[in-house]
Amino acid sequence: MNNYSSASIRRRRLGRTDIEITPIGLGTWQFAEGKGVDRFMYKGLDPEVTQEIVKTVIDGGINWFDTAEGYGWGRSERALSSALSAAGIADEDIVVATKWFPLFRTAESIRKTIDKRKRCLEGYTIGLHQVHNPTSLSSVEAQMDAMADLVDSSQIRSVGVSNFSTRRMRRAHAALERRGLPLASNQVKVSLLDRHIEKNGVLEAAKELGMTIIAWSPLEMGVLTGKFHKDPGLLKSRPIGRRFYLRRQLKRSAHIIEALEEIASAHGVTPAVVALSWLVNFYGETVVAISGATKVNHAEQNVMAMELELSKREMEHLDELSHKFNRLIPFGS
Repeated sequence: MNNYSSASIRRRRLGRTDIEITPIGLGTWQFAEGKGVDRFMYKGLDPEVTQEIVKTVIDGGINWFDTAEGYGWGRSERALSSALSAAGIADEDIVVATKWFPLFRTAESIRKTIDKRKRCLEGYTIGLHQVHNPTSLSSVEAQMDAMADLVDSSQIRSVGVSNFSTRRMRRAHAALERRGLPLASNQVKVSLLDRHIEKNGVLEAAKELGMTIIAWSPLEMGVLTGKFHKDPGLLKSRPIGRRFYLRRQLKRSAHIIEALEEIASAHGVTPAVVALSWLVNFYGETVVAISGATKVNHAEQNVMAMELELSKREMEHLDELSHKFNRLIPFGS
């Protein structure tokens, strides 16, 4: 791995909170041990690999991690906290974001499940607690009131949402504002192959409200690494849920992959590094990304992406190709 200096990585404020995060955080769904429904997306990782991945990103300067109740019903949170502890990482040196799973639940569940979230994280503070998706049986306002209660009782530091539309995002912001709190973030899918935030008002609202957009699946489950274009046979080794998605994306993204490879070659990095760098810089400081890692070299690429500076011409070229791709793909596809 290149000897990058973590001191040179400029951190960004998480929304209007006092929390500072690096442009890229580590997504940890892959730490769910590949059990239950999670096995359709990720195979289980050995604890030693999980620990090495976490240590690699920490050593490279990344200071935050995104997990969720729904990622193995606590398994991802426990694996993350164990890896952080094994690496000797103090609570005050990192930020942990997790999520409440709202399906078929009311806002009262937010209060009832917080103790389990804290137990799973084994002493690591919840820096950002998010509503995982808009499927709760309770109103947005009730959910935000429950979250605000947790902030007031010092059980979490800040509040975010995930996969919220512009309308729901604004409602959540207004509800928290009445409690004297900011809505820190909305975690949505954003990448070179998915720029719907520019069409549906989410990006505009985030800028207006001073929120951070957290981009999930920034590499489109590996499509933007280019490895599946080079060797389609790799698809056979992927869990069925990922395999189906990857097949749909490969052919139509070929021209973007070619551009990523050309730029990557010029900088001595990989296409994944270029794709991540573009994403966390193109939108200014509004968009940060959570990129997963199932191998140490994936973790290394996450770090490299924060250091890579693309030229204006390279940024514009990828923007143009990406716009052409996104115009061809209907919303919600």
